[in-house]
Amino acid sequence: MERFWEKPIESLDRAQWEALCDGCGKCCIHKLEDEETGELVPTNVACRLLDRRSGQCSNYRHRRAYVSECVRLTMGNVRSIDWLPTTCAYRLRAANEPLPDWHYLICGDREAVHRAGQSVRGWTISEDDAGDFENHIVDREL
Repeated sequence: MERFWEKPIESLDRAQWEALCDGCGKCCIHKLEDEETGELVPTNVACRLLDRRSGQCSNYRHRRAYVSECVRLTMGNVRSIDWLPTTCAYRLRAANEPLPDWHYLICGDREAVHRAGQSVRGWTISEDDAGDFENHIVDREL
């Protein structure tokens, strides 16, 4: 099998680019900005379109029609988006770093991200149920 994920991201085709996503869902977690420091702090509140069990968007193709602020991650902007999770395959590969052992492209198991505790499964709520996001700040590194 071709190990496309080891290539520079600029050489990936669209299907390979999309395949980098491990389904952690952490990019779909709402973050709040500390007004004094500018630091982003994570909450346990997920976008309403996130399937919190699978870690995938429930309406990926049309997500921007429902969530206008949803960021379309591209090869051109991935290096400038500083709020991506430290474990994000897009972020890692943009920095020429390897994927973690639990990434499904490495281990062949889509559930490995969840077993490794690297996904939103089990600790998030939907923004539709959250109320005031300030009450949902979590002490987690994303």
